[in-house]
Amino acid sequence: MDLGLKGKIALVTGAGSQIGFGKAICLTLAKEGCDVIVNDLKLDDAKKTAAEVKALGRKTTAIKADVTQKVEVIEMVKKALAEFGRIDILVNNAGGMHMGAFNFIEAKEETWNKDFNLNTKGAMFCSQAVLPGMIEHKYGKIVNISSSVAKQAFPGVSTYSMSKAALYVFTRGLAGMVIKQGINVNSVAPGWGLTNFDPRDPEVIKKGFIPQTPRGKETTPQDIANAVAFLVSDVSAHIVGQILCVDGGSTMQ
Repeated sequence: MDLGLKGKIALVTGAGSQIGFGKAICLTLAKEGCDVIVNDLKLDDAKKTAAEVKALGRKTTAIKADVTQKVEVIEMVKKALAEFGRIDILVNNAGGMHMGAFNFIEAKEETWNKDFNLNTKGAMFCSQAVLPGMIEHKYGKIVNISSSVAKQAFPGVSTYSMSKAALYVFTRGLAGMVIKQGINVNSVAPGWGLTNFDPRDPEVIKKGFIPQTPRGKETTPQDIANAVAFLVSDVSAHIVGQILCVDGGSTMQ
């Protein structure tokens, strides 16, 4: 199936990790014909991902920016537009978990802020920055990477889960606002994976959480990349404001 992505320009945030979802998303979009702007807080890592995109024959650049800082996001988008002319696709992949948030009684406000700033406000800043151009061209695709744990209540209070749940609501609200202007907004919610986003020992995830999923396997970066490629394509044009859970059945409804 031709996804119709040839010649599209994509910006993927948090794509520097060489084992993360972001890199797989960049490479999959490049294979489908997209030019890709690779963002990460660690520029050297972003450049590694960009180099692999270039090796696939696509135009690319790596841009360092902290998505929790609005000024840096605005500057990143300006640089991208100066080089590529437009942004057709935004994948808000940057995210993470701060361990201190698990102990609610002793948790500090600064830890709560870190989770919400990175996982919720970062996506809001990036979306706000790219939307004027998308509205001008009457075309755009935005995918927010949330999490299956936003739908699950585990013992304790996790501001990571709360911040990802907030991203659900943001996705739906923004989708309703811009769909008549030719812009689709959706979300992909990954299940448990081994991408080192979680500060706990990977063995805890591997032996404790993954076996509990109905499929009994981890969510791979390629699983998420495939879902994103589908949602940013015109094949899925009639899908609006939805949360696609890619989690091996953990949140079956």
